[in-house]
Amino acid sequence: MKAITIPQPGDASALVLADVPTPEPTEGEVRVRVVAAGVNRADVMQRMGFYPPPAGAPEYPGLEVSGTIDAIGSGVQGWAVGDEVCGLLSGGGYAELVCVPAEQLLPVPSGVALADAAALPEVVSTVWSNVFMTANLLPGQTVLVHGGSSGIGTMAIQLAREVGARVAVTAGSAEKLEMCRSLGAEILVNYREQDFVDVVLAATGGAGADVILDNMGAAYLARNVDALAVNGRLVVIGLQGGAKAELDLGQLLRKRAAVIATSLRARPAAEKAAIVAAVREHVWPLIESGRVKPVIHSRHALGDAAEAHRELEASGHVGKILLTT
Repeated sequence: MKAITIPQPGDASALVLADVPTPEPTEGEVRVRVVAAGVNRADVMQRMGFYPPPAGAPEYPGLEVSGTIDAIGSGVQGWAVGDEVCGLLSGGGYAELVCVPAEQLLPVPSGVALADAAALPEVVSTVWSNVFMTANLLPGQTVLVHGGSSGIGTMAIQLAREVGARVAVTAGSAEKLEMCRSLGAEILVNYREQDFVDVVLAATGGAGADVILDNMGAAYLARNVDALAVNGRLVVIGLQGGAKAELDLGQLLRKRAAVIATSLRARPAAEKAAIVAAVREHVWPLIESGRVKPVIHSRHALGDAAEAHRELEASGHVGKILLTT
């Protein structure tokens, strides 16, 4: 089969389309003939040599795909050859075929095109597990989403809106903020021109955000704590602004607040299965009703993965970037 390989870590030109062995499903796995794959920041980090796949995962990048089942391993129940699915992966999505643990598969939601479904598994699982399962965002609370126009951001806005939370976002242009507003964000911060702490505190009467979903890490740590409400929860899911910063534990203690850092890729299979099951129960009905939708910015052929990475790194996109086979 064809897959995107990384012979040597580096810039986007390090991504090379090559012939590789066809994978065979083992016990508990199905093989998916890929129609589309989502492009994520984690793929960029892997390409640069900073985020190797977990042990046993395919070495090719790609954490989410959609397609049709073309082979089934032993012990798999509930799925059949020909089923249209999307799946959460530990790697290997930038390929024509990929094997997926059956418990990390989801049916393509009704009303969503098969290729578009590749925009869902990683972002929905990330948002649901962090904002709701970990941070326990509740109706009436305020959530601040950094990078509101990203794939994760556009999904977080919609899901928070659906549970009755008030949504604040940061983004880098008026156009991106307008898209966030159209999805349900109420508090809009242009981080190039405004301080998000000042805006969020003013919009909440000084209370702050109950939950903050952060992709920046060190660069935003102190200011995120400033923006937290009493009993607030800061969930760090990315390190685009660095990995090390000073934390004022006294301020955290006074607010009785929590700082939580999580990742999805390396979690044990049982944890991923639980997240996927929760997504199917709680989020899939919202997607099938049309109330929550994948936001897709662009599509590139698999062989043009380098161009897709350049587009992601330029940060001009709104929503998801997809590769299609």
